Amino acid sequence: MRRQIEPIIGQAWTGKHVVFLHCTLDNQLIDFYKSKHAPIEPPQPNCAETLAQFLSIGYKIHAITALPQNQIQYVLVL
Repeated sequence: MRRQIEPIIGQAWTGKHVVFLHCTLDNQLIDFYKSKHAPIEPPQPNCAETLAQFLSIGYKIHAITALPQNQIQYVLVL
């Protein structure tokens, strides 16, 4: 019988980090959402600059989705 290891409080996070960026089609950041322990840079009003910051710290674009009201969502994963 194998004993299953359970996470303990204070254990370093070893999973994936996820960030959602919601932007307008004219390059304005509307909002962003992140997983609890995701490392981030302070978001900028300019969506392209915010994307550049996240890409520079290692995030990859996982998906891009068109949203209603001329918005776009970027899903970034680290």
